[in-house]
Order: sequence, then C-alpha cells, then structure tokens
Amino acid sequence: MSSTELAALVCCDLGAIVRGRSVPSDTLSGDGGSSVGWVPANLALTPIGTLAEPNPFGSTGDLRLKPDFDAHVRVELGYEEIGVGDGFERIGGRERSPLELVLCDIVETDGSAWECCPRSFLRAALSELEATLGLQTVASFEHEFQLLLDAPPALAFSLEAQRRAEPFPSLVFDALRRAGVAPERFMPEYASHQFEIPVEPAAGLAAADRAVVLREVVREVARALGTRASFSPLLDPSEAGNGVHIHLSLLDADGYNPLYDAARPAGLSELGARFAAGVLEHAAALSALTAPSPVSAARLRPHRWSAGAVCLAQQNREALLRVPPLVTSAGAGAPATQLRLEYRGADASANPYLALGAIVRAGLDGVRRELPAPALLDRDPALLGEVDAARFGVGALPASLAASLDALAFNETAREWLSPLLYEAYVAVKRAELDAAGGVELDKLCKRYAAIY
Repeated sequence: MSSTELAALVCCDLGAIVRGRSVPSDTLSGDGGSSVGWVPANLALTPIGTLAEPNPFGSTGDLRLKPDFDAHVRVELGYEEIGVGDGFERIGGRERSPLELVLCDIVETDGSAWECCPRSFLRAALSELEATLGLQTVASFEHEFQLLLDAPPALAFSLEAQRRAEPFPSLVFDALRRAGVAPERFMPEYASHQFEIPVEPAAGLAAADRAVVLREVVREVARALGTRASFSPLLDPSEAGNGVHIHLSLLDADGYNPLYDAARPAGLSELGARFAAGVLEHAAALSALTAPSPVSAARLRPHRWSAGAVCLAQQNREALLRVPPLVTSAGAGAPATQLRLEYRGADASANPYLALGAIVRAGLDGVRRELPAPALLDRDPALLGEVDAARFGVGALPASLAASLDALAFNETAREWLSPLLYEAYVAVKRAELDAAGGVELDKLCKRYAAIY
C-alpha cells in the first residue's frame, strides 16, 4: 500500500524539544511558499508537556515556521529486516516512512526575524563576533546517549559493547552520513549501553543544525530497532551521565585559526586565552543555558568526568573548558588547524543554538575586556589543597537549576544576551520545570527525563 510521505517543518524550542508541523513532501518548495503557521505560546511549552504559566505570550499573536532548505534532511531506513542485536526487538518486513525534516526559522508573518527565534539568536551572536573581531566560528557537538535496553551491559569502552549493539552502530552511522551530519567515530562509553558520536566541525549555524539532526536520526534508528535512545543528562544517579561536548575554534578571513600560538601555554594565543577567560567568567550564568534541566547539575560535579572544576585545562576531563591535545604524528595536520576549545558543561536538554550563541558571546566579552589568561589546571582536582581548589573553581558550578537561573538573573551582561521577551519566556519554561520537579527524588526525576530526552 502506498502512502503520502510527510516532511516535518520543525524548530528546536527552549527545552530542546523539536516541534513543528508536517506537509506532503511533494509540496515542499524553496520559493517561500512552504512556510506554515506557528504560535508564540508554543515557545512556552515545557519539556514535561505543560504550558509555562505565566508566560509572556498568552493566546495572542501569529508567526510562521520558515524552512531553511540548506537544513533539509531525508533519511530512508529501507524495508529490510532489522533488529538482531542483544535486547533489540525484531521488526521484519514493515514499511517505514522516511524521516524527512527541514529546520526552520521562527519568523513574523511578514517574514522578518522574530526576537525569540533560537536560530536567530545564534545568527546574531555569530554576526557580532564577525563584526567585532572579523572572525567566524567553526564548531561541533559531541553527543553521548544511552540505548534503553534490558540486556545486561557489556564492559565500558569494550568492543563487545559495540558488537552487542549491532546493527544499531552501523545503521546509525550510515543514516547520519546520509543526513549530512558527517559522523567521525562511533564509541562505546562508560555507562550502561552508552555511546558517543563525534562529528566533523561545521560553520556556526550548521554546527548547531547538525546537533538537532543527530539527535533525531539517532532516535529514529533506535525506534526502527524497537528500542529507544535517550540523551538525558543523567539516567542513573549512580552512573556517568550524558554530556554534549561543544568544540569551538575561530577562523579569520584567510582561514587561519587565531586561537593558536605555538609559543604560549597549551598553544593557546592571547586572544584565545581571553576568549577562554570570558567563558569561565560567565560559567555560572552559562549553565542556565547549557545544562538547563532539573537533573543536569547532578552530572556536573567533581569526579564524574564532566565539569567538576570551573577552569581551563589541557589534558584533564574534570575541567569545564579544555584544550584538546595537539597530535604531532604524521598526517595529523598542522597544529593551528587542530587547536580548539572544548566546553564540557553542556547536555542535550540545552537548545544548541542558545548554548553555542551564549558561549560565543561569553568569549567575546572576555576578549573585549582583555581578561587575563586563566591558569591551566595540570592535575586531578582531587589532589588540590583548599586554596588551589577554590582558585580552580572545583565544585563551583551551580548545584541546581534554580541556582543557575539565579546566576543568569544576577549577571547583567549574560542576561542581556537574550532579548527581554526571550529571557522572560526562557525563565518561565525553566521555572515551570522546577515547580514540577519540587520534592521529587533524584532517581525518579532521572527516569522522568530519560523519557523526555
């Protein structure tokens, strides 16, 4: 039986939930006629399914979802019998419709930018960076996630963990390639049924687009195999959580990376050090945008291999901001092309456009103010004495979503990155989540958010 194929015109909302409306695929048109109606209050929907009340939109207003056909994805998983790995349900011979979506800007009915559109927020941050410093951002989002399988997990990082998960690894890698996400590796990770997929870097807006698409493609492949993939920041309080490592470098008009200086510590230039200092200066407020679920803060603690210290490091995975090591072996590429900053304090409850845009603006603030270069943490934070632990910000990230929202509220510079309307809407959504989480034990909250993300 044939059926009409649908393409979803979608946006990623303030809770990192992809929402939208679908149209017949054969009606998609790049001439501007494919936009669909949208409602301002949709941005006040929370990840837990409720509408934040109060919110600044109410029942009034009309918007459009304007498709960006540079962010058009279509992935067909085919008809073959799939699902033979441990814990997977066999699904044979059932026709599956293609996953087709187009990422959209949220615009006014006259086509002009809407001040609360997350893609427009990132676009404005990138434009400000280019106008101020003449630089462009290249970034990638490195996601961790877990398959929700009943089978006992294999050992961490083991080949067995990957082979037990087949055909998921092969299918998802192929699907991501066809979706234009450009995956680099597939890696078994530390927690139960946990995996990580780094992707190639892309220009700023495209990098955030890839983050949205990767999550949806991974979920689609898992569904096709009769299971679910969860990007929740923390599935089990006793295990490692799922982070999103945001890798960022800058390029000038000649394609050179001005973050690099071979003569300086870690190869990080004076400009790069000031950029890093800005990110660290605003770390508490940034967490409200980069790790914004009620379970996020429980992951960002010392000794969880996430971001236990608000500092810069070179070969230390407890630092919020890290300079990945430069590979000097043959074929690795010039050091200037490798050097980047890795922000380790994000997770998939964050809208990737808001997260990357806020990191860019924080770094730009550090450059403008000529902040001094931060010290490099060169040892395990657990080995630091009390004075050095305070100096390197061990355990200094907000201990809860409420605390990170307070940090954003009290940081005038960071608060002004968002328009007043966007700030009010964002806080309304997050306060509604906090109200719903009040009094709920962490393990139960983790189960709730496992189902959401």
